[in-house]
Amino acid sequence: MENQPLVSIIVPCFNMENYIADTIRSVQRQTYPHWELLIVDDLSVDQTPEIVRSFCKDDERILFSIKEEHSGIASSRNQAISRARGRFFAFLDADDIWHPEKLEHQLNFMMERQIGFSYTAYDLIDESGKPLGKTIKTAGDLDYKAYLHNTIIGCSTVMIDTDRIGPVVVPDFRTSEDTATWLDILRKGFKAYAIETPLTSYKIRRNSASSNKLKASADLWSVYRKHEKLPLPTALYSFLCYVFHAIKKRL
Repeated sequence: MENQPLVSIIVPCFNMENYIADTIRSVQRQTYPHWELLIVDDLSVDQTPEIVRSFCKDDERILFSIKEEHSGIASSRNQAISRARGRFFAFLDADDIWHPEKLEHQLNFMMERQIGFSYTAYDLIDESGKPLGKTIKTAGDLDYKAYLHNTIIGCSTVMIDTDRIGPVVVPDFRTSEDTATWLDILRKGFKAYAIETPLTSYKIRRNSASSNKLKASADLWSVYRKHEKLPLPTALYSFLCYVFHAIKKRL
């Protein structure tokens, strides 16, 4: 692989004491070793910081910081991004699990095709890590318009080549900050290229922010109207397409 590029892994966390250890271990099991793991804690009140620090002692590739004030997931991602040294950014939520070949497979895919943005299919698991027997497939290669109608991209599946895409800034939304980020990139004319192989296990948690469908939907509507500034008819059509695909995805 050309020059063995460094991959910066962006992980925000808040009160993840039951999940963060498995997430970190899934990174440490990667067949591609040239990574740095940037974990930013949003002032957790549980044992999350102690757990992360225990990993830092034995692996210098893990870089941990705690924010000065509780300010949400977007600022956590941006703080990690500001400290990243890698050409490639990979995004990972603090309760999801990567398959061991995830980084190697995705990096090879992007470098061979000389592309700047890719995402993958993913499996669903329950809170204990048990497979639910469901794979969320990709929707193929997506441009801006296609992604407006189908926000299928799983955050923990994304890899970005900053040499091609340029700087990445995460807009401040509660649950749809990742969607707004991908829209910012695609609006510039880039495409999100799909890898059909599931390389991530996405954890379904009953009490997560994204599991509150009403709040998540309201946040996405704000992205359409306030961030993308879509006219009402366009926003409504895009939102209805999102609802359709979200239901279809879970069936």
